[in-house]
Amino acid sequence: MTQQLARPIGLFAAAAFAAALSATAALADSAGATFSEGDNFSEKTGQELYSNVCQACHMDKGQGAVGAGKYPALAKNENLAAGGYPVTVVLHGLKGMPSVGQMMSDDQVAAVVNYVRTNFGNDYKDAVTVEDVAGAR
Repeated sequence: MTQQLARPIGLFAAAAFAAALSATAALADSAGATFSEGDNFSEKTGQELYSNVCQACHMDKGQGAVGAGKYPALAKNENLAAGGYPVTVVLHGLKGMPSVGQMMSDDQVAAVVNYVRTNFGNDYKDAVTVEDVAGAR
């Protein structure tokens, strides 16, 4: 192989190696995200579920968002006073919200609903039970 041919191949190999390293670094930057396997979410606590499932639309402090769609605020939301309402929304969806509860166990639905109902300025003390969720399915 001539030196003229070897040089471009070496540059190409170096560029490919650098691209691979930067892709790995980009993936490492998303360390806060977790990925579930299969058709169900793997997070267990309400906070984990909110962070990895709900927060992208309803935002980190439950403040909601308007942009490509309207994502209602969960913070200080009086609609959450009756525990059955958020259970139904999580299980069956509402308007543009998908039925994410279909990918959660009854325990997970209860956990995320209770988390939202006791955070973001909400103080609803009557916890949703696993039996409430099972009955709403």
